[in-house]
Amino acid sequence: MRHEEAAAFAAGAEAHLTGALAIPAGSSGDWHSDPAPQYVITLSGTLEFGTRLGESCTLAPGTILLAEESEGGGGHRWRLTDGQPWRRAYVILE
Repeated sequence: MRHEEAAAFAAGAEAHLTGALAIPAGSSGDWHSDPAPQYVITLSGTLEFGTRLGESCTLAPGTILLAEESEGGGGHRWRLTDGQPWRRAYVILE
């Protein structure tokens, strides 16, 4: 998804943009679910991202991920892979 598409979608819905958050290099996140549908915008760091449904992808700077857990298969985990901190911003859709 392009940045312009994400911005247009967020403008048309009730949304909340958080400040940038950072996780130290070498970190990982165990299985968890999102509290609400949200766009996750990766600003720095590269990570492997996987879901309980067996889907996986690489998130790199500039990637915009629409994170919304599916019923019965929700949950994901991630692992930083490039020695950089993961800095990201969230657009939480309400």
